[in-house]
Amino acid sequence: MNLLAIDRSTDTQSVALAVDGKVTASRVFAGSDARSGDWPVKVRGFLSAHGLAPADLDEIVVGQGPGSFAGIRAALAFAQGLAIPGEGGRRVRGLPSTLALTRDGARTAVVGDARRGLFWVVVYDGVERVKDFTLVPKEGLGNAVPEHFAVVTPDGARIEPLLQSVFGHHYKGSMTPLAARLAEVAVSRSDLLVDEPLPIYLQPPVK
Repeated sequence: MNLLAIDRSTDTQSVALAVDGKVTASRVFAGSDARSGDWPVKVRGFLSAHGLAPADLDEIVVGQGPGSFAGIRAALAFAQGLAIPGEGGRRVRGLPSTLALTRDGARTAVVGDARRGLFWVVVYDGVERVKDFTLVPKEGLGNAVPEHFAVVTPDGARIEPLLQSVFGHHYKGSMTPLAARLAEVAVSRSDLLVDEPLPIYLQPPVK
């Protein structure tokens, strides 16, 4: 089974390949590579470099965020387009990009900047979600994370000083969600995969 994982939820975008349940290759796109219009060509080149064409894929897994709404939508659209050629029931499925910041056996709270004065929080024990995504104001951050959980964020450039202040030594730093970790989770815990994935968007639309 050939599985391609894609994450475009941050400025650092990535792809990974898993073959028969093992992650065999990955690539990270940053800077101009991530923003270039030929990003889809680069992904196809990544597949080709490892002896695969889109028609050889059995499953495509996309990080659903939270994060860059435009990036996540573009990744989903690209994955759906990549799944069309040929036959064989190629599937596009999703995983929250926050799962890429978890580690087996670790208790992790992921906190992100939801803008408009709010922050999103999701809490994991290993890869099991023990507290679903919630939106909290700054003054509620401390109570939103259970005691003794490590705190990480994909939004360190914007909120790291705040998280250091609120969580002290429990704050473990800024981390980037990468497709390689999503691929690991996808092959080890297929029950977590989301059919017909959509971007995780926590704020109500602006009217």
